[in-house]
Amino acid sequence: MVNIKEIDPSSSPWAPFGIQLRNSRKAKGLLQHQLARKCGVSASYVSFVELAHRPPSEKFATKADEVLETGGTLMLMWWQHKHTALVPGFPEYANHENRAAEVRLFSIDIVSGLLQTHAYAGAWEAANIRRGTATPEQAEERVAFLMTRQQLLARTPTPLLHAVLDESCLRRPVGGTKVMIEQLQHLEQLAASPSVIIQVAPYSLGEERPFSSHVTLLTMPDRKLLGYGETEVRGYLDRDIDTVLPLFRGYDRLQIEALNQAASMETIRAVRKGYEDGC
Repeated sequence: MVNIKEIDPSSSPWAPFGIQLRNSRKAKGLLQHQLARKCGVSASYVSFVELAHRPPSEKFATKADEVLETGGTLMLMWWQHKHTALVPGFPEYANHENRAAEVRLFSIDIVSGLLQTHAYAGAWEAANIRRGTATPEQAEERVAFLMTRQQLLARTPTPLLHAVLDESCLRRPVGGTKVMIEQLQHLEQLAASPSVIIQVAPYSLGEERPFSSHVTLLTMPDRKLLGYGETEVRGYLDRDIDTVLPLFRGYDRLQIEALNQAASMETIRAVRKGYEDGC
């Protein structure tokens, strides 16, 4: 009988990656040498990575995700470790987001990251560079990380994504007319997916809108409820049911008060036409 060495998650910065790799490999019924062959590396390389004796390469993380069908989990973990441009606290949230069964978002002023086009996200980060709040390298890392996060929408099983966008998200021009037209078209395309619901909270909702800031809520596969919020300098993952549950109740009310999806798409198309007519 082969003696399988247990890995302490705290033993190395790369230990969590190694544990996830081993668990995903076993779930697919692959031995180390079989995974190695499919990824174009040696069996000893896979062993060393699983035991956290060496860090994985970006190429290996990407290929292992593809072979093991992990929905981007390994690449997400690689990005979290290799890059430091993210708001402290956000990597922890992103790890939970990638495993969530349901994701609920409410955004003000800017379209939620999971719904952004590459050009829209790039324009937002370009402004951070101009303001001196990010270096070009940090901006590039953030956009690349966002694109990796968006693989969540192609995961199997596909999570439910419910996003309510304040009308300001549609009307605040980010990146100019061309970028906004593309972004609004992207929202329409996403809404055609059976796993994506997009609603607009119109200005006319006034004081009946239950939230005055961004809200992010996760329902995990075990039905555990999580909340996430950010300041300008860090993010906070909230696991306390006493504070998270009221947010879910407020979101239920928001869903009722906002435009239904059909009316929301009409609003998005009307705003897009306004941008197109202004070209």
